[in-house]
Amino acid sequence: MSYIDCILVPVKTSNKAEYVAFAHDIDAAFMAHGALEVVDCWGVDVPDGEVTSMPKAVDLQEGETVGFAWIRWPSREVRDAAYEKIFTEDGAFNEFPFDGKRMIFGAFEPIVDLSSQNKEAS
Repeated sequence: MSYIDCILVPVKTSNKAEYVAFAHDIDAAFMAHGALEVVDCWGVDVPDGEVTSMPKAVDLQEGETVGFAWIRWPSREVRDAAYEKIFTEDGAFNEFPFDGKRMIFGAFEPIVDLSSQNKEAS
């Protein structure tokens, strides 16, 4: 069963190019260490909510944009081993072009997956 990481971050809008360059580099590391798919997104239509919203979740400030990414792994074990190498052994990705204190992240096991890449029974 695959395993999916999701990340939501506040990025200074003026730092978009730096964020994109960082995403290219770290995504390549995820892929080299076994990720099946990595997608980074730049917020375009991310409305404020009355009770909760993506901007509220990351305490979005003036001049910032919400960034969102997901990583599909073949398993939690592959993901855990990759993170150990990428963030502990390599150490190359321990500084982020966004406020890491306001980053929201989590890992999920898919329960329904209708993607063309994954034909596993849900």
